[in-house]
Amino acid sequence: MSDSRAGATAGEAGRLMGDEGSGCMDQDLPVVQLCVAGMQAEAEGHPDEALGFFQRAWDTARDDYEACIAAHYLARHQSSPDETLRWNQECLDRADLVGDERVRGFYASLYVNMGQAHRDLGQLGSAHAYFTRAAARVADAPQGQYGDWNRFAIADGLRDTAAAAAADEDAETAVRWGVDEVVDGPVRELFSRWCARGDLKALALTLPAYLGYLGTDEDRERLRSALHMVHAARWLPEDEQAALGEVIGAAALR
Repeated sequence: MSDSRAGATAGEAGRLMGDEGSGCMDQDLPVVQLCVAGMQAEAEGHPDEALGFFQRAWDTARDDYEACIAAHYLARHQSSPDETLRWNQECLDRADLVGDERVRGFYASLYVNMGQAHRDLGQLGSAHAYFTRAAARVADAPQGQYGDWNRFAIADGLRDTAAAAAADEDAETAVRWGVDEVVDGPVRELFSRWCARGDLKALALTLPAYLGYLGTDEDRERLRSALHMVHAARWLPEDEQAALGEVIGAAALR
């Protein structure tokens, strides 16, 4: 490994930790260093080189924990949806074999990846089941941008696969995650208007809470608080101010 790559390793390690959902990963592990190098190659637009690093990580993995890490990155570079699913399943299986605190923060992301892989194969019922599992484990993932990414991916996956779950006679699971339609329609209309005129402040305050909404009491309060902050600032036109006030007062957000 060249000096420049070694320097990149130190810089990329934090991103690797965030991507995997753990702040406790040993940066001196050869598998971790190889995955960091692969991420750097990926970022520089060299997918074949990245795949080579990830394959080396897999080949040198000494236990299930290291194999779990390597399999995650190999899954990102497969040429077919079937192989992507196979490697994501391998990653999940290895995490299950580890079964301790080292992998606790991984599961939301691992279930998201399984859900996305099944969705890409058109297996929407199975995809919905994995997104539901991810939602149940999202609190274990680190907060901040990584946690927000997981929430956005889970919420998007649940919305996209809800109809399939309902068709499988699992309608209760299919509908309980989304924003109530009494709120969703008016909020989307407000978002459209804010986008049209570039009201970035309103969008920045409210979109994270909306996009990461998973239907819990905490999510409801987070969305209501975000909408209330915009309403309290009173910079919106009168008609939008009134519409936003009605949304905040809706029973679905109480």
